[in-house]
Amino acid sequence: MNIALILAGGTGSRTEQSVPKQFISIYEKPIIIYTLEAFERHPEVDAIIVSCIEGWQDVLKGYAKAAGIKKLRWVIEGGDNGQASARKALLALEEVCVEDDIIIIHDAVRPMITEEIITDCIEKAKEYGSGLSAVRCQETIMRTDNGENGSEGIDRNDIMRVQTPQAYQYGKVLWAHKEALNRGITNAVYTNTLMLELGADLHFSLGSNKNIKITTLEDIDMFKAMYSTERDSWLKSGKDKEGAKVTPYRGRVMEIAK
Repeated sequence: MNIALILAGGTGSRTEQSVPKQFISIYEKPIIIYTLEAFERHPEVDAIIVSCIEGWQDVLKGYAKAAGIKKLRWVIEGGDNGQASARKALLALEEVCVEDDIIIIHDAVRPMITEEIITDCIEKAKEYGSGLSAVRCQETIMRTDNGENGSEGIDRNDIMRVQTPQAYQYGKVLWAHKEALNRGITNAVYTNTLMLELGADLHFSLGSNKNIKITTLEDIDMFKAMYSTERDSWLKSGKDKEGAKVTPYRGRVMEIAK
């Protein structure tokens, strides 16, 4: 079984909006729904669990129902940070999953995720135990202690930019989160950083520079530009790339502040 674990526990303070960033409406649809739709469409994803910010679980369920998201089986309250949110979801699946099941962890605010990226992530996790969506860094990299100056360059051939989704075999990732808690590791940025601290050897999978994480208002502008380009090329006809009919979102939406 392949289960998508969507992290939606953040408040999104850097977008300076009155609602959490994952619920900001763009083109009359909350950001998180774009993300859920990608996993809903994927033929290899069997179910979805969302670790959701407190007080928004019922809102999410309503949006998902209106959007026709049928694979959403669990909505749980998120934790104090991403690590805690992932751990709570993994623990909630203990009675459901077996060790070899694949868990695909993804940020709710990465709505440009594609079928190809999800597929490769799952395949790498099945083969190696992990699959981390990643891309080569194209910029010049420097090391700095204060963000104001630097004197040491880092060879960009030696680094990768890791994104989500990140897929892991369930037994391995559940052990890692429990062991991290036992060792006092409580604020890992992502599951991959937690597993690296535990000495894991991790494998990369397909990533994309389009797979942006919406954190600031500037990111919203980039998403709107990329999505509208896609919409102009294939949504205008009322069909998606597979030729299936596009169903418009008909739920109540929360508009982004002007």
